[in-house]
Amino acid sequence: MTSSNTDGNEKEKSTAICDSNSSKPNLKGDWLNFFLLLLLYTMQGFPLGLTSAIPIILQSQNDISYQDQALFSLAGWPFSLKLLWAPLVDALYIQRIGRRKSWLIPVQYLMGTCFLYMANDIDDLLPNTGTPNIPVLMCMFFISNFLAATQDIVVDSWALTMLKKNNVGHASTCNTTGQAIGVMLGSVFPILFASEDFCNKYLRVTPMTGGLMTMKSVLYVWGLIFICVTTLIAIFKKEKDCRLELDHVKLNVVQNYTLLGDILKLPSIRILAIALLTARVGFSVTDTVTYLELVDAGVSKDDITVINTAMFVVKILIPLVTAKYTSGPKPMSIYLKSTAIKLIWSLAFILLVYFTPMLINDDGVINNPMYYYAILILILFVDEILSYIMFVAVLAFFSRISDPRFGGTYITFLNTVTNLGATWTSTVALGVIDLLTFKKCSFDSYNSCSTLDDQNECETIGGDCVTTVDGFYLGTLLSVTFGFAWYGFFKNIIKKLQTKGSSHWMVNIKRPTTENIQI
Repeated sequence: MTSSNTDGNEKEKSTAICDSNSSKPNLKGDWLNFFLLLLLYTMQGFPLGLTSAIPIILQSQNDISYQDQALFSLAGWPFSLKLLWAPLVDALYIQRIGRRKSWLIPVQYLMGTCFLYMANDIDDLLPNTGTPNIPVLMCMFFISNFLAATQDIVVDSWALTMLKKNNVGHASTCNTTGQAIGVMLGSVFPILFASEDFCNKYLRVTPMTGGLMTMKSVLYVWGLIFICVTTLIAIFKKEKDCRLELDHVKLNVVQNYTLLGDILKLPSIRILAIALLTARVGFSVTDTVTYLELVDAGVSKDDITVINTAMFVVKILIPLVTAKYTSGPKPMSIYLKSTAIKLIWSLAFILLVYFTPMLINDDGVINNPMYYYAILILILFVDEILSYIMFVAVLAFFSRISDPRFGGTYITFLNTVTNLGATWTSTVALGVIDLLTFKKCSFDSYNSCSTLDDQNECETIGGDCVTTVDGFYLGTLLSVTFGFAWYGFFKNIIKKLQTKGSSHWMVNIKRPTTENIQI
């Protein structure tokens, strides 16, 4: 076939893709792929949940310092750094095995092997009594999270081609629901079911020694699950060869890293990146500081932990309930509506924090009435729903606009920008609250209690440092004001961006001439 016929076929394929994009989502014939993605994201969430559970276990031991906790926190870094090796995942593969399976199979086998190895040593590294080996624990969990982050790159990009074009929006549902299930299994269950007190109080008729499971048994079971599931995928799941259908361009490693610059050259990507980096400013104070304010007011940390555990149900169900809307052609419209409501709802946190001391303080004694818990759960529940709807919607948009030829690098870049937007705003919010908080000594109005020496001087004369302006309230008002300004500026821009066709988001790559191509 000559090059002219090739061009004709490519036009027909391009038209077919456009037609597919315009059709409504319909999972008929795609349900197996949907549940496979859900399973893969659940497996991805398990090591994340397990990593979040270890600090709680460590903190229950008296000989653990905050320096030890800081050292172990390095284990969570791979998910923030995965953009560094995402181009490798896109560039290197064995076509006979499949572009995504070339990475998924070995990575998940390594994850299973890693968990089995950890199970053998976990009792020595994390003993019930004695000093845990923090450096080795950090290294082992760093490796497991590195593998999970690599699996995330693979699954995110495979989802773009595993599902039919009109169903790509459902990838975000699989991502958020599956990962929430995995995090819950990896964090909540090992802690509660390994707890002797919890099991004897709620799960057993006759008290017994130990929990229903141990960390060792959890790691063994999940190690075997990873190996078995990966073997089944390797044998039975066939990966589509999309080289022609997707106008395939194979890049080497250097070109794949250059691709990051090519992605940033797209004008719409630059605008979207600015929007994503600043989108969380409006909620930064309420999302980051509210729990700390409630604890300072007297709400039990245990009560907040139980409520957060219950929120996993929301995280699992919301993506499924909202899939009908977020998988459609305009997921960012849902995102914008949720943003506006969440900004307004942020003001409810001001009232919650302000009235909490009055509602739970009974003549100097902390007593949390049931109606207070009902109010607290309602406010947190609504906020969690709005946050997760926004999360699902933006992931659906990423799945829709990502260039499938370079899915791993492209969608990882977008996710990294989003994560960075949440990280820097939280850090700044925590730092700004102290700057916005004003105090004075009760016995010396000229003493602002701004330094440790001022505070000591106030205590010396028998006074107390009284807060005159709580930075939480001022910070919330400033951040919400910025949020509404952000909404007004970016609303129409984002709506316009989501109407752009898939070709608008394609990366411009120099392709070989077709004069000598024969098919």
